[in-house]
Parts: sequence; structure tokens; C-alpha cells
Amino acid sequence: MERIPPGQFVTERFPILTYGEEPRVSPEEWRFSLFGLVEEPFTLTYPELLRLPQVEVVRDFHCVTRWSRLDVAWRGVRVRDLLLRAKPKPQAVAALVHSYGGYTTNLFLEDLLREDVLLAHTLFDKPLPLERGGPVRLVVPHLYAWKSAKWVRGIELLDHLELGFWEKLGYHFRGDPWREERFQEGPIPAASLRFQSRKGGREG
Repeated sequence: MERIPPGQFVTERFPILTYGEEPRVSPEEWRFSLFGLVEEPFTLTYPELLRLPQVEVVRDFHCVTRWSRLDVAWRGVRVRDLLLRAKPKPQAVAALVHSYGGYTTNLFLEDLLREDVLLAHTLFDKPLPLERGGPVRLVVPHLYAWKSAKWVRGIELLDHLELGFWEKLGYHFRGDPWREERFQEGPIPAASLRFQSRKGGREG
């Protein structure tokens, strides 16, 4: 299977792109909340996150600025497991991801339920460094990297698509590298809320 999406080039480097100042959050201070349209909202501390079942995921990482880094090794907790614990309500179709520092990005619930979407605390067998979103970041390998929010602090489930920081500035509402969904052209179709990522999606 072809690994490089259209318009991307492979680099051995791993560029760091951040808008604004890096929030400084220690593992002791870090908290993560899953809330919104869920039956059982909850909050995790860093030690509690580490006590949950851990998985290792090796996936390619595709940036909207057209570079791709292959075989990036992450370790963390599946977001799907956290969602199952929170029990999304039937009307939940999308999420707004919140980060320390005020950054947000939107995702469809179906995208968050994929088995390789993580809250990651380890990168290449080392604790996730601050500049890459440490102590914990979201990793969504099948979408462009701006969806993998750094310094993540919460996921809010919603009954509608609420655009995040870059999406409000013209980035695509979903961001599939294989469809080159870099920027949004025209209004977001109402049918997008019925989108299911299992139909026509590709692994990165």
C-alpha cells in the first residue's frame, strides 16, 4: 500500500511547528477531562493515566505544510477506551479538543474511536518533551498533524461540529491527507455531521 499521501514529501527530520507560546505544564499539574455529551464525565491526573492499559503505536505523521515523517513511535492510552468509560450520549457526533494555552481543534467522534488514536505521553521510548506537546498530547495519525493537539487537557463531546482554532482560520474541517483536505473551500456541507470515517478513509 502506498504510504505517502498526495503532495507530501518524506523527511528524516521531525520539525516542530507551534503557534504562540508553549504552555508549561508539569506532569504533577496536568489534568485531562472528558466531558460534554457523556453519561459519566471524568478527570484524570498524570499518574492515573499511566495506570491505565498502555499501547504502543507506530504510524506515519503527516503535516499540512507537506512534510511526512515515517514510523513515529508513540506510547499512551487509547482515546477509544476513555470514550467507552465516559459513555457518549446518542446525540454526540463530534468533539472539541481543548489544550493548555487555549488551542482547540475539532474532530468527529468516529475519528476519535479509531484504535490508533492516543493520548500519548511517550515518543520514541522517551517522555514526551515540552516542545512536542508534553506531558501529554493527542495523536490522530490518519489526519493531518494539526489535529494531533499538543498539551491536551480535555475532550468535549458535542451534538454539532464546532470549529477549532485553525479551522476557523480556513483549515479544512476534517483534514484527511489522502484527500488533501488542507483548506476548506466553500461552506461545510450539512451532511458532514453524518460522516463516518470507516467509509472511504485510509490509514496514514
